[in-house]
Amino acid sequence: MIYLTLFWTFFKIGLFTFGGGYAMLPLIQSEVAAHGWMGSAELVNFVAVSESTPGPFAVNISTYVGTRLAGIPGAFCATLGVVLPSFIIILIVAHCYEKFRTNRIVRGCMEGLKPGVVGLIGAAVVSVGRTVFFPGGIAAGTFAGATFWFSLAVFAVMLVLALKKVHPIAVICLSAVAGIAVGYALKLPC
Repeated sequence: MIYLTLFWTFFKIGLFTFGGGYAMLPLIQSEVAAHGWMGSAELVNFVAVSESTPGPFAVNISTYVGTRLAGIPGAFCATLGVVLPSFIIILIVAHCYEKFRTNRIVRGCMEGLKPGVVGLIGAAVVSVGRTVFFPGGIAAGTFAGATFWFSLAVFAVMLVLALKKVHPIAVICLSAVAGIAVGYALKLPC
């Protein structure tokens, strides 16, 4: 039953999300929480690993969640579920490309989807940021802890590097090294 649930859940995510992996993050968070599959801290770790490994974010995160819940068959079902809607839609669009390209309704729909996708990405940034910087919620002691300030410093340095157009692979590798160093410096549990 878990295989069908994984397939159907990720099929819905793949079907109703436009704009790539980050736009689907709020829906993934909602679905994973609704099923009680994992906590937000574990999901953030999966997001970090999914972003750090080669391949599309949606495929990586669905594969990780599926593997975590039901092993290799679960990974297959979740991954198939998330990619199948796009595959079907692309086949249909490719078949009817000339008709869709100049259709005013389709063009208007795409123009309307752009701000919605940006909003979903922004919501994902806020949600993941809240989990990273304020895992226990915002309290007076939050800003006194070294973990918060080290995380903020790593984030600030990586943001500056990204704005200076440092290659994304270098930023990912540097942030991983910085995270390991901070973890050892703070003696964080594994």
